[in-house]
Amino acid sequence: MQDSQSMKHAVARRGRTVNATAAACVACAALVALAIPAHAWAQSDAVKELAAPAPIQLPLKPGAEFAKFPRYAGTLGKRQIVLRLGPKTDDPSGVHGEYQFADTGEVILIAGDRDNDTLEVEESNDGTHITGNWVGKFAADGSLAGDRMNVDDSDPQPFDLRPLAAGQTAPSPATASAPAAAAAAKTGGQPVGGISNLTTGE
Repeated sequence: MQDSQSMKHAVARRGRTVNATAAACVACAALVALAIPAHAWAQSDAVKELAAPAPIQLPLKPGAEFAKFPRYAGTLGKRQIVLRLGPKTDDPSGVHGEYQFADTGEVILIAGDRDNDTLEVEESNDGTHITGNWVGKFAADGSLAGDRMNVDDSDPQPFDLRPLAAGQTAPSPATASAPAAAAAAKTGGQPVGGISNLTTGE
């Protein structure tokens, strides 16, 4: 019985020692945290900010890094686009770039692979989330045709693009809507959403 009681006292003493040691460790950690100068914490935050990628500004604007890439003009579905597509510097089969809708000016980023005459790329309207897939073929004349699909490969839309020569102008939002405006002038109405056979004057 006495052995049992002395063991209980020993365990209780050991528990108090462990608790005291833990409290001392917490107190030391707090002192160390207080002893680190504020500028060291600020430096740490500055390093984190430098290491983090810059936030993407929405809506996307045409990127200067793609300005010298070859341009292709044509249609995606029924809309006019201009695609700038060039090689990635860190991947020999990789390509990247952007395309821009002529009617709205909306910019979509694009990246993927080119294997001989086959193009397989993904697109993103915010630089983070994939919004679609492109699968197409380059012809001998440099033109590019295929289908653009949603992420789940639904709703395929054909694209048909021709290379633009250096200095050749691409359709701009004003040029793309000029036929609709001309049709509206004939009817006396205003085009709705770029569609000239439906006008507000009727």
